[in-house]
Amino acid sequence: MAQLFDPVPAGSPEPLLCCYVNATSKIQVARITNIANWYFERVVFPGQRLVFEAVPTAILEIHTGIMASAILSDSISCEQLALCEEFYSSLPTEGRTAEEEPPLAVAT
Repeated sequence: MAQLFDPVPAGSPEPLLCCYVNATSKIQVARITNIANWYFERVVFPGQRLVFEAVPTAILEIHTGIMASAILSDSISCEQLALCEEFYSSLPTEGRTAEEEPPLAVAT
């Protein structure tokens, strides 16, 4: 399951399990800033999947690294990144190979 360093704030609505895939060749920073009392920021390397929990109203900002700066390249509603329950409940806990992994929607 998702590794949670910063769980959603207590008293929030039921969190969504979300997935973002960096389909670019550049390093990105994924950040959620619109939820009070919660800080979420992760580096996402090219081709990497980021699985995380967020409240339905959260907006994931994608900042793409270019030279010595980062540009806000996208803002995505976490509701659009939510994995359907059938998808993540069908995943075995161990022994899955890359060829067996079901495809994920790539948010761009």
